[in-house]
Amino acid sequence: MNAPPAQQRRFPVSRPAAELRLAAERMLARAAGAPLVAGNSVRILRDAAENYPAWLSAIAAARRSVLFENYLIADDATGRRFAEALAERARAGVVVRVIYDWMGGLGIGSSRLLLPLAEAGVEVRCFNPPRLDSPFGWMTRDHRKMVAVDGETGFVSGLCIDQRWEGDARRGVPPWRDTGIEIRGPAVADIVQAFAQTWTACGGQAADASASPPPAPAGEVALRVLATQPSLAGLYRMDQMIAALARETLWLTDAYFVGIPTYVQALRAAARDGVDVRLLVPGASDLPMVGGISRAGYRPLLEAGIRVFEWNGSMLHAKTAVADSRWARVGSTNLNLASWIGNYELDVAFEDQGCATRMQEIYEEDLGNATEILLGPRQQVRRVQKVPARPGGRSGRGGRAARAAADALRIGNTVGAAFSSWRILGPAEAGMMSGVALGFLLLALLAVMVPLAVTLPMALLALWIGVTLLVRAWHLRRGSEDDDQDGSAQ
Repeated sequence: MNAPPAQQRRFPVSRPAAELRLAAERMLARAAGAPLVAGNSVRILRDAAENYPAWLSAIAAARRSVLFENYLIADDATGRRFAEALAERARAGVVVRVIYDWMGGLGIGSSRLLLPLAEAGVEVRCFNPPRLDSPFGWMTRDHRKMVAVDGETGFVSGLCIDQRWEGDARRGVPPWRDTGIEIRGPAVADIVQAFAQTWTACGGQAADASASPPPAPAGEVALRVLATQPSLAGLYRMDQMIAALARETLWLTDAYFVGIPTYVQALRAAARDGVDVRLLVPGASDLPMVGGISRAGYRPLLEAGIRVFEWNGSMLHAKTAVADSRWARVGSTNLNLASWIGNYELDVAFEDQGCATRMQEIYEEDLGNATEILLGPRQQVRRVQKVPARPGGRSGRGGRAARAAADALRIGNTVGAAFSSWRILGPAEAGMMSGVALGFLLLALLAVMVPLAVTLPMALLALWIGVTLLVRAWHLRRGSEDDDQDGSAQ
């Protein structure tokens, strides 16, 4: 006698492993908004010592086009070396296009270094400089780091163009730790298309190379090129999905980790389900206040069994993930809301056991130069050993917009939790709360003693926003009227 339909639904028949993998593949493709592209070769590159020579060698060999996009290009010895290489190819008749971010280049001479390259034939665009008609437009940044040469070779990484990534051996300053990859094969077409997105957003015409056919297969690695744009959150959805799908290991490296509640919950759930979840972050940030703010979020992770490590020595700037020795990600996206939702970012996620195993080996090597963070007897966060106070080199430049947004989010979460009691706060957050409290007290005192010091800036900001919205509304209305007139004329 057959069981009733409801009972049959309660005990579904197990699906074959191949069918489950196909379902997972479909979920990842929909979550990320990026197809899986097969037939590529991948080379993992560590630090500037491996990345910069590979980039410069590819640029020097360019025959048709060089597409170069980076958040931060400094006017120093490193930046000048790249500028000379790009100018040389442009003078040789190669199409050379460069994008740098306005905020990333602020105060480090990016425009001084790059704009004169126009004399050599290099096309240079600055992403999103401030505009009077967009008061908060500056918050969207181009945080991508990529190179594409001849539509055949592509590089995606977390490295900016700055002497800090190379260090200074003469002064005993170690290089920054970072990771990138070199790709050859059909997926390079997606990297070129990602550049075309940003180039168009900067007001330029789409790059000619974007219309070229995809390169021929060059290997056996399947990967996705994740070209995220503001508000789309494709990589955030994928990161959540990977945390849910991981069965054995999920090892993360991040430069500016700010665990928003939904992602922290996903990591905690994975750890409690038996997944070996690890997080490697800088022991000393290039922005000193970030370290304390980040540490305020350790306790919920540690309580769930997630192992947290801080890098010893110079700045750790890599943004990587590896899961189950089968899936890995490398790119520019930090694990914070600014990167996931606010910026233009570029990452590559590859589904290949050989590459993922290599990423896992590199992760284990990095842990050899890291300090594990533990919970003490009174549930206080403590280090096993001392970590240097600051990284070497100049400070406070790279990724400033992302870090500022991350800091604001961390402070907002802490203050919100203090008022609403939606989570238990730890001792590490006491200093942050004290600082916020003093800030509010100072603001209140200022409002009482010198009211104009508070009300005048607020009034000017309100005036700026109001005028901007009226101008935009007028332009929209004019545009609609022009379209109506064109339609009636036809």
